[in-house]
This record gives sequence, structure tokens and C-alpha cells, in this order.
Amino acid sequence: MASSSFSLSPFSSSPRPSPPLHTLHLHFHLRLYNNHHHHGTIKLAASTSTLIRCASSSPSTTKSSSSSSSYGKSAEQKKRHWKVGEYPGISDSSNNSTRRFGNGNERPPKTPIKNIKKKLDRKNEAKAWANTVTEALSHLIHTKQWLQALEVFEMLKEQPFYQPKEGTYMKLIVLLGKSRQPQHAHQLFDTMVEEGLEPTLELYTALLAAYCRSNLIDEAFSILDKMKTLPLCQPDVYTYSILIKACVDASRFELVDSLYEQMAERSIAPNTVTQNIVLSGYGKAGKLEQMEKVLSGMLDSTMCKPDVWTMNNIVSLFGNKGQIEMMERWYEKFRDFGIDPETRTFNILIGAYGKKRMYDKMSSVMEYMRKLSFPWTTSTYNNVIEAFSESGDAKHMEYTFDQMRAEGMKTDTKTFCCLIRGYANAGLFHKVISTVQLAGKLEVPENTSFYNAVIFACAKLEDLMEMERVFKRMKDKQCPPDSTTYSMMVDAYKREGMSDKVYDLEQEKQLIALSGPKNDEAMETLFGV
Repeated sequence: MASSSFSLSPFSSSPRPSPPLHTLHLHFHLRLYNNHHHHGTIKLAASTSTLIRCASSSPSTTKSSSSSSSYGKSAEQKKRHWKVGEYPGISDSSNNSTRRFGNGNERPPKTPIKNIKKKLDRKNEAKAWANTVTEALSHLIHTKQWLQALEVFEMLKEQPFYQPKEGTYMKLIVLLGKSRQPQHAHQLFDTMVEEGLEPTLELYTALLAAYCRSNLIDEAFSILDKMKTLPLCQPDVYTYSILIKACVDASRFELVDSLYEQMAERSIAPNTVTQNIVLSGYGKAGKLEQMEKVLSGMLDSTMCKPDVWTMNNIVSLFGNKGQIEMMERWYEKFRDFGIDPETRTFNILIGAYGKKRMYDKMSSVMEYMRKLSFPWTTSTYNNVIEAFSESGDAKHMEYTFDQMRAEGMKTDTKTFCCLIRGYANAGLFHKVISTVQLAGKLEVPENTSFYNAVIFACAKLEDLMEMERVFKRMKDKQCPPDSTTYSMMVDAYKREGMSDKVYDLEQEKQLIALSGPKNDEAMETLFGV
């Protein structure tokens, strides 16, 4: 297969990371198809056409020699659906080299339509190729490989038989938004408009959401203003809800009020999702008075009544604050209101009881879940492991972890963060090392929280050299440190009186805070991103 080797070679010399194997196959098939279609020089194509000719010529010769003499009378008696002489392959019994027409004239027989089999095969090959590549595109979108998805999409667009539809653009824009690539999303949106597709409300909302996911609120408001000028793309409750969530996450509550006013002017009523977003934002920001106002409005409303998400938000708020009595009181209120709890609700209760070391109540909730046939999930086990981890109870923590694995429950990054912190709190630093090694063996994703747990263990052991090595590896792996990272390291250096190290870390932290997500140069300097 010489063709496959030459098609792979450009990727091996490319400075970019090599794409997945299925992407390389797509490029190979594209070249095979183009060479077949335009040049006809590939051996595989030549052999295929030879087989086609052999398959079609042999039967026709047999048919003309054996059955042409007996065909004439029966054919004349039947009603014809074609003009005289137009049906291919009928030859006169007396002379196979000529064809006889109604006017008595004779001329060489009309040859069958040339290459019709080859054209049909090419058409089928094109359809098969398009189906294969579109399936690959769907797979790349599903697995959130945005760069490869764009490359495959551009390959498809170059083919004359492929016309991208609105749904494909929608999926790609949503993918780019989730991948924090709003600029690419906007470029794709503009390309779609240039190619003649009319933008819709849904497409504009997806583009606005792409900016919101990257906390680019001003740009998102610009999209909103553009939508207001287009009669067929007027913003709806979902558009405003997405923008409200971005403002809530950024603690820009003054913008939330202005968006509510705009909705009222346009007779757009907020729904339960909108109110839950604002409710959660007020709660996290400690604005309990505003939160209670929103919640009271929901309880009195007929349009946006509270649901289980509302229940989870309120229960989680008081549970995280350690206000167990308020948590239980609101839980009972929502139950009286007719809202049934779900698995996440019980996990919130377990986590809250665990942090307060109220193990009896924690066990009671778990037993209640079993009684009601609610499955224990990864979050259930993580909350129990975290409870024992905070108290340094390595024995019960290990027992819970072993039971978790025995039941085939999937572990995640939080599981190992809790284990590492638990062993550090218990002073079992040799088990910290074995746990980190096990996480690597299981290919557990190493995010900022994971490195923070290891740094916590190093600081607990007072091994500052190892702590610095972990901090460097954290940057090399493009996991940006957060406030927790710097706080732990600063405290460790302060305990050792290393004021110069403290100063350097504080300067670095300020630089990150000032640069923000938009300053790519500063991020590249610090973390190699």
C-alpha cells in the first residue's frame, strides 16, 4: 500500500500534534477518492474498472449469441415503451453487426451507454465516503475534539456533493463554545452567513453562549444587541437565561437587574431555570435577602414554581455553610411543597453531615437511599471518603474506598484528592506516594485540585523541595495554580521563614490576577500554555 505511506508522511513532519489514526485514514480516503475521480491513475481504481468491464461484457456476448434469434417475435408482440431502435442491445437475427429499423435502413448497432457502471460506482463511492466522514465528524464533536472536527468539516466542504446544514453549524458552534474557543465560533458563524445560510435565533443564542462560557460578557452583550435588530432572531427566555448566568457567575448583579428589566419590556417571563440560576448566584455570593426574595416569588408563582433543582440549590447552600438545622428545615419545606428528592439531594445531605462528623445521620441517609432503591454513586462514596479524610480516619476511609471498588464504582479525581489529603492528615505519607502512583496507573485526570492535594501533603510533611517539584510539574502540565495553591505554599514558606519565596509567589499571584484570561502572553510566560 504505497498510497497509505505517502499520505501519512506530512503528519509525521508537522510541528502540530499528530491527529488520531481515524483522521489520518480520512485524509487517505480523500486523496484516494480525488485521484480516482480526477486522474484515474491509482491501481485500485484501474483494477476495479477492469473487473466492471469483464463482468458486463461476458454475459452480453452470451446473451446475443444464444437468445437473439428467439427474441424478435415475442418482443414485437409486446407493447413497446421506447421508440424503434432506441432500446440498447437488440440485434437482428441475420446480422449481429447491424441493427434493422422500421424504415428498412441499416447501420451499425447503437452501443450501450459507456461507463454507466463506473459512474454509478463513483456516485456510490462518493456517498459512502461522505457518510464515513460525516460519521467521523459526529464522533469528533461528541468527543469534544474541536480542532480535528474543524479540519474534517473543511475537508467535507471542499467536496461538491456536500452542502453543510444549519444543524452541523449549530453543533460545531456549541462545541467551540464548550471548548472555550469563542473567536473560532464567531469565524464559523460568519463563514456560514457568507455561504448563504440564514442565521437563526438558535444559532445566535449558541454564539452568545460561546462568549458567556469564556466570561466575555461585553462581547455577549454585543451579540444580544445585534439580535435585537433582526426581526427573525429576537432573543427569547433561553438567550436571556444564558446571559444572566454569565453575569451571576461574574458577580455582576447590576447587569442581572437590567436584563430582568429588558425581559419585562419585551413581555418575556423568566422560567424556573432562570430563577434557579439567580437563586444559586445570590446564595453563593451571600446575598441571602435577595435569595429569599427570589425564592418567595417562585413559591407564589404559577409560571415558574420551584423544582428539585431549587431544592438542591437551597439545601446545598446551607449544607456548605454548615448550617445543618436550616438545611433540614428547608428540606422538609420542599418535601411539604410536593418536591421529591433525587440522588443528588441525598448526596448533598451526606456531604453536609460528613463535614460536621455527624456519622449517624450520614449513615441514616445512605440506608434510606437503599430502602428507596436510589443507587449509591461515585459522589456518594466521595462524600463519605471526604468525611473520613478531613478527620484523618484512614481506616474507615480505606474501607469505604475498597467497598467502592468492590462494587465496580468508577473512581475520579476527587476520590484520589480525598485519599491523598486523608493519608496526609493521618501522617501516612508512604501511602500518599502509593495513592499518587495508583492514580497514574488508573489514568485519573490530573487537574488543579489533584496537584493541590499533593502540595497539601508535601506541606504537611514539611518537604518544601518536593512541594516545589510538584508545583513545577503542575505548570508543565498546564494546570494553572489557583488561590488555594498559593495560599498553601505561602503558609509553608512562612513557617520556615523563607520571606523571599513568599514575596516571589505573591508577585506571581498578582500578575495572574491582573492578566486575567485574556492575556495569553502572560499565561504562556508563566505556564507555557
